[in-house]
Amino acid sequence: MITARCGWMEQQGLESWRENIDDLAGQSGSGFMWVLEFEGSIVGCTTVMTQAPPKDWTPEEADEPALYLFTTVTDPAYQEHKPGTLIALWAVDRAARQGRTWVRRGCFFPELVKYYETQGYSLVKEQNRSAGHLYLLARRAERLDLEALGMETRTTV
Repeated sequence: MITARCGWMEQQGLESWRENIDDLAGQSGSGFMWVLEFEGSIVGCTTVMTQAPPKDWTPEEADEPALYLFTTVTDPAYQEHKPGTLIALWAVDRAARQGRTWVRRGCFFPELVKYYETQGYSLVKEQNRSAGHLYLLARRAERLDLEALGMETRTTV
């Protein structure tokens, strides 16, 4: 799925993760991996943490209850179903159900900032890092009617 997404990004003229695929896949061990399944196939995933990455958020922000999404990848073959948006909406609802205030995420591509803004996220701040320019976004948690979106949630441990 990651290599398919890299190919799609390159076809769009966007910088891809291809050189960092192993590192990207390895990040899933840093939190909980959530997957989006469609008819038995995994069509998207994201890694979720409940603790703020220390370099990204101030101590005051880190004290606010939030979910932190990173390494979100979707299969471009399922683009018409908007798997990235479904993952984002599920996280917003999940955070609210857990009594959290925010869903936060970061990215290194300005094109992703625009995409996340269409999902209701707002750009909070930017930081320069050795890996590049980091954009940090947030959206307030809220209860959503996931069934109306055709989503069924399951939790497995």
